[in-house]
Amino acid sequence: MAPFAFTYGPRLIAGPGRSAELGSLLPPGCCLFVTDATVRELGLADAALATLDEAGIETVIFDAVEQDPSLATLNAAVEAGQGCASVVGFGGGSPMDVAKLASYLIATGEDVDTLWGVGKAIGTRLPLVQVPTTAGTGSEATAVTVITVGGSEKRGVNSPSLLADWAILDASLTLSMPRGVTAATGIDAMVHAIEAYTSARLKNPMSDLLARDALRLLGGNLLRVCESPDDLDARAAMLLGAHLAGVAFANAPVAGVHALAYPLGGHFHVPHGASNALMLTHVLGHNMHAAMPLYAELGPIIDPSLESLGQQGRAAGFVDTLARLSSEAGVPQRLSQVGVGAEHLDLLASEAMKQERLLINNPCPITEADARRLYEAAL
Repeated sequence: MAPFAFTYGPRLIAGPGRSAELGSLLPPGCCLFVTDATVRELGLADAALATLDEAGIETVIFDAVEQDPSLATLNAAVEAGQGCASVVGFGGGSPMDVAKLASYLIATGEDVDTLWGVGKAIGTRLPLVQVPTTAGTGSEATAVTVITVGGSEKRGVNSPSLLADWAILDASLTLSMPRGVTAATGIDAMVHAIEAYTSARLKNPMSDLLARDALRLLGGNLLRVCESPDDLDARAAMLLGAHLAGVAFANAPVAGVHALAYPLGGHFHVPHGASNALMLTHVLGHNMHAAMPLYAELGPIIDPSLESLGQQGRAAGFVDTLARLSSEAGVPQRLSQVGVGAEHLDLLASEAMKQERLLINNPCPITEADARRLYEAAL
């Protein structure tokens, strides 16, 4: 066995209604509560805010986080949280990403422009609790924050200092997710598991173990939660699967699918899960010659009927099954459905090449010409 290192995620509390325990996890003093307007409007945060009030913890609510949060939003959250003793991220990946980096910047006072990249944030953040309301991003499990800079470029800060103290997986918070969000975030989580399992860098037996189980939970419940949104057991399985995939890719980083998805979010504001779904099978096809044995191992996890086939059949069946799940869940299947045309291919390919931290993890190289070809295939 090759030497490896593995970092577990935050301490975990799981179960319906357990977000009401939030107040017991935080120190005395003011808490910056980072969320978004939709979560507030749906009342999803009401129980958590009530428990903070009962614990005597004053809250500063910052609910201006948008999809693909901007540097301006991050800076506004940091300003709002001055003087706070702790931070809570409550919502999808965007509020949790902002909460992670805000907890660090409030505590250290550092300039975020000195932190982009891996391992540059080495200070100590404020106590941090993450509470996901979608089953997809796995942001509560990772030490990565992605922020949109300059209107379209996505930059990341990746450091163990950003890993939360606690994560609360409360499946009841996901019951109100519309089908489109449920489907897209579910595919996003599956991509995390797949890319962690096939990562060219830092893949290890522990990340493999979590990625496989995440894919089992996600693949077995995606259509179930789409068709029966009130199925709390299926919702819980999806939430746990997303978390396990998050821990997996926090150790064995994601790759080409994410690299090509990011420009779709930055330039066309395609939700992250949908952008991953749009590029998934095309990038897997590109990787097939390098990753076939690994795809063959994953195939029977999401489609047991593939077990009897040879390696090539299992790998091809794996990609076909992912395409079917994505289509039946209702995720957009073509870039033309989200406003992308042939005239945008050069821009997208050029922008994808900026994601070097992701491209180096891909099982095989993706050149700018490759990226353009893959985008064209997805039109």
